[in-house]
Amino acid sequence: MIDSKIIIVGGGPAGSACAWKLKQAGEDCLILDRKTFPRSKICAGWITPRVLTALEVKKQAYPFLLKEIDRIQFHLFGIRIPVPTRQYAIRRVEFDQWMVKRANVPVRTHTVKKITRENGWYVIDNQYRSRYLVGAGGTHCPVFATCFGKDEKKPLNAMIAAVEKEYQCDYLDSRCHIWFFDRKLPGYSWYLPKGNGWLNIGIGGKFLKIKKQGTTIMDHWRYFTQNLLSRSLIDRIPEYPQGHTYYLRHRMIRYQKENAFVVGDAAGLSTLDMGEGIHAAIASGILAAKAIVERKEFRADALLKFSLPGIVLKQKDRNFSKR
Repeated sequence: MIDSKIIIVGGGPAGSACAWKLKQAGEDCLILDRKTFPRSKICAGWITPRVLTALEVKKQAYPFLLKEIDRIQFHLFGIRIPVPTRQYAIRRVEFDQWMVKRANVPVRTHTVKKITRENGWYVIDNQYRSRYLVGAGGTHCPVFATCFGKDEKKPLNAMIAAVEKEYQCDYLDSRCHIWFFDRKLPGYSWYLPKGNGWLNIGIGGKFLKIKKQGTTIMDHWRYFTQNLLSRSLIDRIPEYPQGHTYYLRHRMIRYQKENAFVVGDAAGLSTLDMGEGIHAAIASGILAAKAIVERKEFRADALLKFSLPGIVLKQKDRNFSKR
């Protein structure tokens, strides 16, 4: 049996940020992840300056691809609206590897199947045990299912179905495009060039509304990719897109139960307007670490519910950026 005061299930941004803060405080912690890093991760992959601030890192110090986005081409009912912004495109395979390495804590490859509570310990598969347990394993996190599932029901009206593909190609437009409600998609689709020939394209929409339409997310994907091809934004339709689900921000009774915590997508913290989850993941991971260190209750209610106010540059910010 391997003992650690704190075990974090999931080594993505939420889990790695939590481990990083715990390590800074001198706490003993261990990350379990079902995959070995570096590993691919389905995600559009954009971050805001708030993410870098939370991680206490300057953009120049990030060692991997970081493409600055200073304008987003929003498309709404056939109207294109260029909007000044300050964001960065990252590749999750690189970003997550950097974060977990930066946390500087032990990482073990293990798929969590069974969690029990025994004499004040959380016992995982009769192989690991800890006094504290942090669930950072995404939408289907086993910590949420075991410790919170009976009391917390994630509402289906907050579920987002998404399909995307990240691949290298000779992309034909270096600008970022986002389409809202295209062909009645109850959500948005995106075209995000990342530099070095990497392009991420994808769609996301509310699961129940898509089902009510009598369509599927793949029907919308086929229309979307064909539309990109007809607009000459891509020169071919990529094969083997990947699908996944996650939850928009919704009310939870609690994010902590005894010494168990849920953070990031395990808690359903993606923003209501853009479905952006990286900042919420990192911020909630840091808050959970602080709660453990200071022995205070962990709450995620104060986290931002909307992305757009932080995405759109105000006039004073635009003037400052030109200096």
